[in-house]
Amino acid sequence: MATALKNLSDYDIHSVPDASNMRFGIVVAEWNNDITEALYAGAEKTLLKHGAKPENIIKRYVPGTFELTLGAQLMAETGQVDAVIVLGTVIQGETRHFDFICQGVTQGITELNIKYNLPFIFGVLTTNNKQQALDRAGGKHGNKGDEAAVTAIKMIDFKSRL
Repeated sequence: MATALKNLSDYDIHSVPDASNMRFGIVVAEWNNDITEALYAGAEKTLLKHGAKPENIIKRYVPGTFELTLGAQLMAETGQVDAVIVLGTVIQGETRHFDFICQGVTQGITELNIKYNLPFIFGVLTTNNKQQALDRAGGKHGNKGDEAAVTAIKMIDFKSRL
């Protein structure tokens, strides 16, 4: 989704199911924690707004964005969650490190969705600079955490209706 055309926090509130009986795991990267904590705040606020109980939101930290995949897998293996949201940010630097991290995490989260038949929601910002990340972590383009929370709720509901 091109955030230049859409605010990540704008959605039809009436299209989101009740989350009061849903359980969420949220795995947050510590790297760039000013951004990832803002993403978490957005996700938590959105989950609560749609009825999620605070005790049904489990937050755990991993050192960086690359570790989100294993953290999400371990969270799923507890059997205590209906969906796992991963929150991180990778900011382009002067080396190809950005490409490898982004590709690895994207592929890893995709594989987890299939392997566990559980929604794993990709809430990772991949930006050219820190300002773009801030703009998408509660700034002028909204909060990717909000979008990730709404997606988690909708995917749990989708699965439950099959």
